Amino acid sequence: MAPWPELENAQPNPNKFIDGAPGPQSNIEVKDKEPTQNESGTPVTKIELLPSYSTVVLIEEPTEGNDPWDLPELRDTGIKWSERDTKGKILCVFQGIGKFILLLGFLYLFVCSLDVLSSAFQLVGGKMAGQFFSNNSIMSNPVAGLVIGVLVTVMVQSSSTSSSIIVSMVASSLLTVRAAIPIIMGANIGTSITNTIVALMQAGDRNEFRRAFAGATVHDFFNWLSVLVLLPLEAATHYLEILTNLVVDTFKFKNGEDAPDLLKVITDPFTKLIIQLDKKVIQQIAMSDPEAQNKSLIKIWCKTVTNVTQMNVTIPSPDNCTSPSHCWTDGVQTWTILNITHKENIAKCQHIFVNFSLPDLAVGIILLAASLLVLCGCLIIIVKLLGSVLKGQVAVVIKKTLNTDFPFPFAWLTGYLAILVGAGMTFIVQSSSVFTSAMTPLIGIGVITIERAYPLTLGSNIGTTTTAILAALASPGSTLRSSLQIALCHFFFNISGILLWYPIPFTRLPIRLAKGLGNISAKYRWFAVFYLIFFFFLTPLTVFGLSLAGWPVLVGVGVPIILLVLLIVCIRMLQSRCPRVLPLKLRDWNFLPLCMHSLKPWDNVISLATTCFQRRCCCCCRVCCRVCCMVCGCKCCRCSKCCRNLEEEEEEQDVPVKASGAFENEAMSKEFQDEGKGQAEAVGMKTMSNTTVF
Repeated sequence: MAPWPELENAQPNPNKFIDGAPGPQSNIEVKDKEPTQNESGTPVTKIELLPSYSTVVLIEEPTEGNDPWDLPELRDTGIKWSERDTKGKILCVFQGIGKFILLLGFLYLFVCSLDVLSSAFQLVGGKMAGQFFSNNSIMSNPVAGLVIGVLVTVMVQSSSTSSSIIVSMVASSLLTVRAAIPIIMGANIGTSITNTIVALMQAGDRNEFRRAFAGATVHDFFNWLSVLVLLPLEAATHYLEILTNLVVDTFKFKNGEDAPDLLKVITDPFTKLIIQLDKKVIQQIAMSDPEAQNKSLIKIWCKTVTNVTQMNVTIPSPDNCTSPSHCWTDGVQTWTILNITHKENIAKCQHIFVNFSLPDLAVGIILLAASLLVLCGCLIIIVKLLGSVLKGQVAVVIKKTLNTDFPFPFAWLTGYLAILVGAGMTFIVQSSSVFTSAMTPLIGIGVITIERAYPLTLGSNIGTTTTAILAALASPGSTLRSSLQIALCHFFFNISGILLWYPIPFTRLPIRLAKGLGNISAKYRWFAVFYLIFFFFLTPLTVFGLSLAGWPVLVGVGVPIILLVLLIVCIRMLQSRCPRVLPLKLRDWNFLPLCMHSLKPWDNVISLATTCFQRRCCCCCRVCCRVCCMVCGCKCCRCSKCCRNLEEEEEEQDVPVKASGAFENEAMSKEFQDEGKGQAEAVGMKTMSNTTVF
């Protein structure tokens, strides 16, 4: 057999596998044909062909070597500053100033939309939230108190509102401090839903959504894990109640001035033109005031005057006199003087709905839809502006400033400094929801890492409690002690959670759990919505319903579920760390149906359910495209992106694939065919011999 020719390169021809593709050249360029001799002396022609591409690449899937959690490089694709002329530099400066002004403007609208969103939630569910608090029979149950705090804060979208209701109830002796502590814990969980909703707006890009959703849910996991540890501890020892009672008794606090609400000063002039609420109605419903049920939360009169006048009234007998000097008799009736309070309305409010006779629910739904629309639009524009501004050297400086640790041996101090920064920023804006929601898009585009966002979020938790403490110090003397003790309970709860889940690196479980949830949500984006509904609505409502049935029902249903979850977690840890100690069947979850250990079947069901809407949308888009083509006069216009993608997919599916050779070299193809024929004959002979034996 003749030796193989020395082929330095071989060129595959991918067009040969596709029908209709331009055929390759029949003759291959052969350069520098020089006859050489091999060891046996037979002359061999050395052929130099075009560069080759391995066919292994065509069948192997590309490996992802990049970590999805690595921050992307925000490169500047525009013209460099040194390459611009004077006119270009001036134009670039004005563009930068314009983008900065737009960024501030849309950030202002973003914060205002959060405020209006809170008002909309209060209109929709505020009265129901008050009714949750009015049910004092289950308040002694700490688990029920926890879920009530979650539900009420989710409904009103404000932990300060729910905290003020709790303070009023404690000051009125309708609720004890011991029963109020679990509700405060639930309010701490409920307030973290806002930035999680904001993270859903970045679902368009998988990597951005992965980072943004993980950055938002790290707050959720911190609150849930803290409650899982500290709620049983508080129920057993009442350490928060004892500690705060000791602090209040030790320090002789006096009434002070109200804390300056810096953010409200900026946003109130705009939001008060949209809606104004009378939040005292929710407190009155929580205090079981029957007249408050028929009152509207929408404030109509913003300026009122209360007049106190003295009037002569008759009383049944002299025993009912307010004072002996103010009583007299005319021989027939006994008279006295009473102070009569009369409230006079002077000026109406100036918001949009002041002259509309719409019910609270209708106004709440309108504001909810409008605020969500503005919130989404502002967030999308903010992300685009940040992506265009944070490029090149600016991005490098910001990333290094935010994500770089102190030099050794002070690197451990960086996280604690970030906690102080988060607390200070939250104290300035007077809202942890605003601070964490504004930080979420920065995490998504890759400016802030999850590891740096975690201490900033913890600091935000502390910052919102310091504002509550200052607000409590401004309370009147009758409610000073109760409001201050509840604010201190909130403060020490967050401090205890930080001591549990931050100082030691391996205890920072919220970061790992948030990253795991971010990976799942990036792959199955519908799971993020399921997470919100399940953990912030379905679970609290289920626990609240079981609490209404009584302790035995709650324990009988809850304990087996908790034990099952703990068993699954233990088995999962053993599967990943030490599978040899488990039976062979328990080393994986394949013995269960696929739908019980994988989200893939559920994803197929949801994809199947949404496909019909996509097809219907495409049909509508095709009709719109035809109308557009008729108007503009063109025949091949494809204005809809979904139609264009659909047609491209159909074209790719219609491409037939041939099973011909992979190389254009006829000699190699012939050798491969001869070798394949020989192997086939050998296999056939072996098969015949085996058949003969049997």
